[in-house]
Amino acid sequence: MRITNNEGLAIRGAVAADRDFVLALADRLVSFEVPAFRTKDELAEGDRRALAEWFRGPKPGEALFVAGHDGRPAGCAYLVTLVDYFNERPHAHLSVLAVTAEAEGKGVGSALLDQSEAWARERGSDRLSLSALVTNSRARAFYERRGYAGEHIRYVLPLK
Repeated sequence: MRITNNEGLAIRGAVAADRDFVLALADRLVSFEVPAFRTKDELAEGDRRALAEWFRGPKPGEALFVAGHDGRPAGCAYLVTLVDYFNERPHAHLSVLAVTAEAEGKGVGSALLDQSEAWARERGSDRLSLSALVTNSRARAFYERRGYAGEHIRYVLPLK
């Protein structure tokens, strides 16, 4: 799948040659204050591990899209299928959405979110879920502007 627009944006399915670029984006996923009991390295490594697993062999119900802007890689969106805890129906979940620093504010994140929503609809999903850390106010505001609403907050007590 390839989607382009007149602002120099193109979105396509990821290929093996995108691996290094996509894995490097994991560090962009922690460009904010993280909860006190987590480290940026721990969070980035978790996302990097999930993305690397996709490159080892995508599973059914997963997708990884790469955005280009002006001919350069600019971001990615990684989607999985989860089962809703409450109604036990499968639905699409946006696990990773990241853009390069150079692509910020150029519509890349919005285009990737549009593609993610289209992928969810094409698969017959009745919703697209995503998670954002409570400390990531910028991402939360972006999603809320797009019509996403909070559903629950996960509380954590580090046991030492």
